[in-house]
Amino acid sequence: MAGAQCCENPPTLSSSSGVGSVLEIGGFKAYVSGPSSSKLAILLVSDVYGYEAPNLRKLADKVAAAGYYVVVPDFLYGDPYNPENTEKPLSIWVQSHGTDKGFEDAKKVVAALKDKGISAIGAAGFCWGAKVVTDLAKSDYIQAAVQLHPSLVKVDDIKEVKAPIAILAAEIDRISPPELIKQFEEILSSKPEVDSFVKIFPSVKHGWTVRYNVEDQEAVQSAEEAHRHMLDWFTKYVKYSQKGSGCSSL
Repeated sequence: MAGAQCCENPPTLSSSSGVGSVLEIGGFKAYVSGPSSSKLAILLVSDVYGYEAPNLRKLADKVAAAGYYVVVPDFLYGDPYNPENTEKPLSIWVQSHGTDKGFEDAKKVVAALKDKGISAIGAAGFCWGAKVVTDLAKSDYIQAAVQLHPSLVKVDDIKEVKAPIAILAAEIDRISPPELIKQFEEILSSKPEVDSFVKIFPSVKHGWTVRYNVEDQEAVQSAEEAHRHMLDWFTKYVKYSQKGSGCSSL
C-alpha cells in the first residue's frame, strides 16, 4: 500500500539518549527538554522509529538550548516500527499507526501546552511525523511548521497549509522525490499569504536529519545544516511575532 512507503534505513544509535526527561503531556509519554518556564514550545513528531531515537532526543536538547520548551511525544504508543519483526511488515504496522490518529493525538498535546501557558508553538515532523505536522499547519494550532524528509504528504495537503512552513527534503528519496517537493514549492509560491522555504539537500537520503551515523562527519554536517534551517524558521515565526513586533517572552 502507498501508506507503507514511509521509511528507509533504521536509526543509528548514538552514545547519548539526551539530557531531558520523560513526562506525561496531554495523556502521552513524551521526552521533554528545555526550560519549563518558557512561553515558547516546539513539538517534534517522530518518524516511524519512535520518540526514543537517540539522535531525535539529541536534536530536542539542541532546540531546547535555544530557549524553547521541547516536547517529543510517543504517538506510536510504545510500538515503533521494527524492520526485524517479519510478522509485522511496514504495510501491516502502518494500518494501526495512521497519521490521522497522530494528528488527533497532536491536537491533544497542543491543547495541553496551551493550558500550561505556552503562547506560541512550532512543530517539526520527520517522515511519518511530517504528515502530522502538515495537518496541524492547516489550521491555527501552530505558528510555524517544518517538514524534514516528509512522507505521506500529498499535493492537496500543501494547498491547505496556512501556517508558515519550511520543507527540508533529500535529493535521494524514493518516498518524497525531488519532483514531488518541487510541486510543493510551486504551490506554496502561489500562496503569498503563507511564507515558505523549500530546500532539497544534495547527496543525502531520506531520514538523513535523524537517522545518521554519528561517526560519519559528513553525515553529521548534513544533518546539522538542516537543523540550523529548522531553528532559523522557529526563530522567525515562534520566537518573534509574525508581524516582527519583537521577541516573545522566553
